[in-house]
Amino acid sequence: MRGFVLAIVFFMTWGPVFAEPAFMPGGAVTVASVIDGDTVTLSDGRTLRLVGIDAPTRGVPAVTAKSALMELLKGGPIELRFAGNPRDRQGRVLAQVYVGDVWVEGELLRRGLVRVRSTADNRIGMPEMLALERAARRYRRGIWADPAYAVRPPDGIGKFAGSFQIVSGTVANVTPSSGIMFLDFGGDRRNTLAITIDADALKLCRDAGFDPRTLKGQSILVRGFIDGFARPRLAVTHPEQIEILSRSKKKARDLRPGPARKDDAAG
Repeated sequence: MRGFVLAIVFFMTWGPVFAEPAFMPGGAVTVASVIDGDTVTLSDGRTLRLVGIDAPTRGVPAVTAKSALMELLKGGPIELRFAGNPRDRQGRVLAQVYVGDVWVEGELLRRGLVRVRSTADNRIGMPEMLALERAARRYRRGIWADPAYAVRPPDGIGKFAGSFQIVSGTVANVTPSSGIMFLDFGGDRRNTLAITIDADALKLCRDAGFDPRTLKGQSILVRGFIDGFARPRLAVTHPEQIEILSRSKKKARDLRPGPARKDDAAG
């Protein structure tokens, strides 16, 4: 009975229930200071970037994310766990962070204070992180109640060039060309998002059992940096950037307006 009650409490607290991500151990360190909602300085002088998340950089959401991270890390030494590449080009440590039994990135996602922002070389734990983000979005927790962080339609996305965005729409065409696959959503080619998937990304997708050629006519959610040099483009480098929402034209529940419902809690 006690185990059942604990399971219920876990579900109510975290939303989706899943096994612990299979991160690789990275050892214990101590934090000297918190720079922002996803970056800290360690006591040995290194900079640690909390991997797989993107915290707001301006305004109240940025202050809230930083304050939450400070609160979560104040319990003493932290444990690093790696999701892939342990360092970036700037030499920063890239890690998932635990304080005791608390998964810090997971908790920030659960509260709706950050978004998932994955890379091709740090993909362990992405399904669990995306599930936590979906639950927060459905409940409109934190940034998900702010129009500045809304899921965007593909039309007119060019005005967000130079920023990280989450976009949802129905794929109109899938076109291979010189080793690159293009996905588009129809509409005005100058102002509607195009998705590019190069040969390396295609291999990662197929290794994961996902074939982008099957996406025509499907409703998807895609995340990444919007490049507006010629027309709005988003480069997919790994499969977790794309989520299939529906095989019909019906909108996914997590994008629908209105109050969250109890049956949305499971993500």
